[in-house]
Amino acid sequence: MKNVVITGSTRGIGLAMAIEFLRAGCNVTLSGRGEALAAATLKELSPFEGKYIYVQCNVQEKASLQNLWDTSWKQWGNVDIWINNAGQNTPFLFSWETGETYIENLMKTNIIGMIYGSQIAAAEMLKQGHGAIYSMEGLGSNNMIQPKTILYGTKCALTYFMKGLAKELEGTGIIAGRLSPGMMLTDFITKTPDGEQSEVLSDEKFKKIFNILADKPETVAKFFVPKILNNTKNDVQFKWLTNSKAAWRFMTASFRKDRLI
Repeated sequence: MKNVVITGSTRGIGLAMAIEFLRAGCNVTLSGRGEALAAATLKELSPFEGKYIYVQCNVQEKASLQNLWDTSWKQWGNVDIWINNAGQNTPFLFSWETGETYIENLMKTNIIGMIYGSQIAAAEMLKQGHGAIYSMEGLGSNNMIQPKTILYGTKCALTYFMKGLAKELEGTGIIAGRLSPGMMLTDFITKTPDGEQSEVLSDEKFKKIFNILADKPETVAKFFVPKILNNTKNDVQFKWLTNSKAAWRFMTASFRKDRLI
């Protein structure tokens, strides 16, 4: 049985992974900016009463992340797995059209928050003598450039940092790795950071590619969780949408009916 902490786990892939870890018998700390979990989320988690806690956390603040660790450690006795999943998107706009607040929130969440979380997890895991740290990759991690999403594409910095962290942790008993989910049907796609319908839904070219390559978060979570639980290697990347899988989907696209948007 492992004790798992996931940032940004009130919805999307974070919540889907939390549920999969719980199904696997783990204890899980969910976290998000809200004061409490939504009623619909509580209903989903109802079969796992006593196996999870929720901690309010703003990953842009290091003290908030430290509290997430401390509360989890106090509850479970140790933390075996820490996952930096919290993410922020921007509107589907050219970079020069994107407002300062969107840019600041994206960088503070996707990059600075991930670094803060990794710092805290690494320092505390070195004290307890074991642990694994994973961060969620995204668009840009493979250096692909998609116009109107290049700010989110700064996720490439996450990949560099996690590879470097793994190197720094060599020989310590602590491991670091990356989770590459590919394209998923989440609020990142369907809504703007303000909760409005995203302009990307009117981009027919994007929709065509998305419907070929994308999956639901639950599908990706079922792939990630067993691999995370069984992994003992440092500097790993668990990649859902491989090149061969993507090629096969393009070849069979005309026969598939499972459109997501």
